[in-house]
Amino acid sequence: MIIALDGPAASGKGTLARRLARHFDLPHLDTGLLYRATAKALIDQGHNLSDPAAAISAARGLALTGFDEGSLRGREVGAGASIVGAIPEVRAALFDLQRTFAQRPGGAVLDGRDIGTVICPEAHVKIFVTANPETRATRRALELKERGETFDYDTILADIRKRDSLDATRPVAPLKAAEDAHVLDTSMLDIDAAFAEALAIVTTHAKAR
Repeated sequence: MIIALDGPAASGKGTLARRLARHFDLPHLDTGLLYRATAKALIDQGHNLSDPAAAISAARGLALTGFDEGSLRGREVGAGASIVGAIPEVRAALFDLQRTFAQRPGGAVLDGRDIGTVICPEAHVKIFVTANPETRATRRALELKERGETFDYDTILADIRKRDSLDATRPVAPLKAAEDAHVLDTSMLDIDAAFAEALAIVTTHAKAR
């Protein structure tokens, strides 16, 4: 069974994907880390994030394991991920990695921004996880607070709105819900309530298979 979760930044899709993967004993891939890792490689090497050749080279050098997630969660890397993610050749370079992961025996859980529309349009269950920008900014601020980092709420909110715009308007694989996806708005839900709804969606489809 392939479970695809898509949605904007801080919507809760990653947390839900990890919990669903544990519940169904399936491997999980946070595909956003691939784009973050590509962006970080460019930043570390002093390359322009909009340099297609450097971005493609960085993307092709990635593996699916061994990510230092802590170093990939920063604001600069997150913004860079949206920039490199808009480069068609980068998305093409990472396509096979994601497809290979999804086609593991028994299935997998993948979360990102184009899983249900591009990477796994044949996914058995598609969930588009969303929440209003203000809620997502608050969640991001709480994450930073828990890590002991300083933050400015207005800056976080502006960043989220900018990323939403970049992701939704890019010419290749824009962020959008697949036509057959279940939209799960987590604005008014805590993680346990959101997981209960996501689990109900997956379980209903699993029984129907």
